[in-house]
Parts: sequence; C-alpha cells; structure tokens
Amino acid sequence: MLEWFTSPEAWVALATLMALEIVLGIDNIIFISILVGRLPPQNRAKARRIGIGLAMVSRLLLLFSLSWVMGLVEPWFSAAGQEISGRDIILIGGGLFLLAKSVHEIHNSFEPSEHRAASGATAGMLAVVLQIAVLDIVFSLDSVITAVGLVDHLSVMVIAIVASVVVMLVAAESIGQFVDNNPTIKMLALSFLTLVGFTLIAEGCDVHVPKGYIYFAMAFSFAVELLNIRLRNRTAG
Repeated sequence: MLEWFTSPEAWVALATLMALEIVLGIDNIIFISILVGRLPPQNRAKARRIGIGLAMVSRLLLLFSLSWVMGLVEPWFSAAGQEISGRDIILIGGGLFLLAKSVHEIHNSFEPSEHRAASGATAGMLAVVLQIAVLDIVFSLDSVITAVGLVDHLSVMVIAIVASVVVMLVAAESIGQFVDNNPTIKMLALSFLTLVGFTLIAEGCDVHVPKGYIYFAMAFSFAVELLNIRLRNRTAG
C-alpha cells in the first residue's frame, strides 16, 4: 500500500494533488464561512469545525467507495438526446442549491440591519450544518473525481485530502472573520458562488468549463478588491 514512498513520481503527484485539493476547497471554505456567519458568535467556531469535519468525512467516504463513484459517471438514462448520469444529477442539483442559496444571501445583504438580525437569530445550528453537509457532498464529488484522475495510489489520495482539509481547518476562521469584516468581499464571494453554481449546472449538462479561468477570475477580482480596501483605509485614515 505504501510502496509509492520510494517513487519520486508519486511524491510529485502527491504535491500536485494537495495543491489542487486546497484550491478546490476554497469554494467550500467560502460557503461555510458565509453560512456560519448567520449563527450567533459563540456558535460559529463549533459549526465551522463540524462543517469542515463533514467535508473530510464525505471526501473519504466517497474515496473508499470508488466503484460506486465511478458508477456515477455511467449514463443512467437519456433525456432530449442527452445521456444523464448520477454525477450529472448531483452536480445539477448541487448547482441549483448553491445558486439559490447565494442569490438568497445576496438579497439578504440588501435588507435593513434590523431585518438581517432577526433572520440571523432564526438560523439554527442544525439548519446551517445540514446546508453545509449538502454542499460538502457536491464539492467532495468534484474533489474525489479529480483525485482519482490524477493518482493511482489510494493512500496518496487519502493523505492529500486529509492535508487539504487540515489547511481548510486552519484557514477557515481567519477567512470567515475577513469576510464578515469586509461586506464588499462577502458580496464578491457570493457573486462567485453564483458563478460556481452555474458552472456545476453546466458540468452536469456535459458542458465543460475550464476551472482555471474561473479561479483566475476569482483571484484577479479578489486582488483588485484588496487594493480597493487598502485605498479606502488610507483615505479614511
């Protein structure tokens, strides 16, 4: 199982997969941070840990069910001349859910502060964790399929996924605080989550969208917004 330890190619594959898993986890962290922000401050850290823990569990469960995951790629039925697989159904359903949730959060951002406070008070721990769990499954499917396509050794996949989740766990709190303290960053994150939702739906309809373009657009927009924040802080100072 660990014969790859002496293979330089396997170590390169491990480093590459870890980097990709961390990048794929960015969407997960942003979504968790936004949902956790609806909870009272004393519950946020616990919900964040539970959400990221569920992300790791769902990834590992899918990884150890490779035959089932690979079976999801096979067509289940045809509709309007289009072959539909289990993966397509999960991606389309997850994309619709993410799209609806992102638009809902954007709409709430324009509500008066009193209304937001009231709606935030009704956001229970169980409801938030369930929403996180649903999207964890969708993001995990993408993550595991990427891992299977890059690496042959199961132990390498497990190490990469666990390492990426540890990075998510370490970074999630600071990312969440940064998003909460900067409303424009939160709006930018929600806008990109709607884009990710559209991308998932497109992937489910067998329209391939290169993720490199999406992540480059996210990184570029984020960098521009950081410059705007710095400029506003200097002007205010």
